[in-house]
Amino acid sequence: MSKILFNEHQQRLLEANLNVTSVSDRAIQYTAEFKIRAVKENQTGKGPKQIFEDNGFNLDIIGLKKAQSALNRWRKSFQTTGEQGFLEERRGKASTGRPKLENLSADKKLEKAEARIKYLEAELTLLKKLDELERQAKKKRF
Repeated sequence: MSKILFNEHQQRLLEANLNVTSVSDRAIQYTAEFKIRAVKENQTGKGPKQIFEDNGFNLDIIGLKKAQSALNRWRKSFQTTGEQGFLEERRGKASTGRPKLENLSADKKLEKAEARIKYLEAELTLLKKLDELERQAKKKRF
């Protein structure tokens, strides 16, 4: 988490920027369009300082390190998911999460069921061994 804390005045200044969706006392949420534009500008050779200043940010408030680390995160995300990664939410309630069992084919359902049976059988075997060891330990005490 950031060591920089934004006061009320700084938060209002940052929220006035069209490239910002929201600001808390520690974090800034940027628009997807700004993230995409920033990554593309960075690929053409612009540095984080120039990109943020050209888009109306005061780096005295944000801090150059915060701008650099944000751009590094966005570049990684852009490489793995492309522009679409910024446009769709991948966390929280809006996340698609694990695939639903209803959407699986019959073969996949069977495969999952067999894997679960195998796991449960191994668990049962372990519990039986543990029970046997406990019984042996009780016999040795008496």
